[in-house]
Amino acid sequence: MTLFITGATGFIGRHVCAQLTRSHDLCAVLRQPESQLPILRRQVNALGGQGDRLHAVQGDLDLPGLGLPEDLPASRVIIHLGARFAWQLAPATAHRTNVAGSLAVAELARRHHSRLVFISGFMLENQDHLLRLGINDDNPERVNWRRVYRRAGGYEASKLEAAIRVRALAAESDLDVVEVQPATVAGHSHTGALDPSQPLFALLDNLARGRMAMIPGSPDHWLPLVAVDHLASLIAVAATSDNAPKRLLALDPTTPNLQGMLAIAADLLGRRAPQRHLPIPVLAALLHLPGLPRLMNTWPEALHFIQPTRFDTASTDAFLREQGLARPPMEAVIAASARWYQQCRRNPPEPRPA
Repeated sequence: MTLFITGATGFIGRHVCAQLTRSHDLCAVLRQPESQLPILRRQVNALGGQGDRLHAVQGDLDLPGLGLPEDLPASRVIIHLGARFAWQLAPATAHRTNVAGSLAVAELARRHHSRLVFISGFMLENQDHLLRLGINDDNPERVNWRRVYRRAGGYEASKLEAAIRVRALAAESDLDVVEVQPATVAGHSHTGALDPSQPLFALLDNLARGRMAMIPGSPDHWLPLVAVDHLASLIAVAATSDNAPKRLLALDPTTPNLQGMLAIAADLLGRRAPQRHLPIPVLAALLHLPGLPRLMNTWPEALHFIQPTRFDTASTDAFLREQGLARPPMEAVIAASARWYQQCRRNPPEPRPA
């Protein structure tokens, strides 16, 4: 069968394309297919996929109807990975791409009677965090979204709103949705390959450049991770399995606390690991001082993802066992990611085309 995917050129998307093209044809929504598709095919081949099974159609999440042709053939599965990511993202910009764009993809899946594999985020399973933001209902009309955007920032708020609105649309229309909720994405479990645009890369960079004299939070705080190739495998089986759960929490519960993660990375980066902790509220207050976030390469919004909350992965664990998928050892993934960062620092990659 042919599958349809948005966000194919992103870090996760390239790995998903590599996984799926080993056994399926795939059609990617690209803004500039003529220039982007040849590059994407080469990347997919390099990751072990079959680039010649990848095709493209011109489209854009920011356009009405995604800018797609009206006679677009129906697909049994639509994987929605596309999103706009940046800290300090303007609310209107975030909403246009991440909320309106997601709803347009969901509407396409509804019209075509397709399964929608929707990529949200693990913070949707942190109920205390949602309550602090003012989200206590799955009815999107009962949420003060302006307040949520003010408290969480454009990126996180738009991802939360998109997920809740897509859930509401699915409930109204009996749309078949599998929601995959990734943690912060780490590098490839074997090579450590990690895109410089990823938050973990920025954390490693801060550690390597001596910007982390103290550990954010307490000994209970951690940054939940998932290896990119494992996440891609989970998305692939969510798209093709007949009995995928409605929600899959893509998070490795064995991720060490932030102190342990930094210790593993510091050893490989030739740095002294920080030992003392700085409470999150104190760090958040400091980051509101003009110029300090850019100087520290850390934005207040990023602190939401460092937390003491633990998550129930039992449903996902059962699905992984059923599919024969095992999580790679996370300490080894962190070490591989740190080695990849070192390699990139010595030999910076050429800028990737937009």
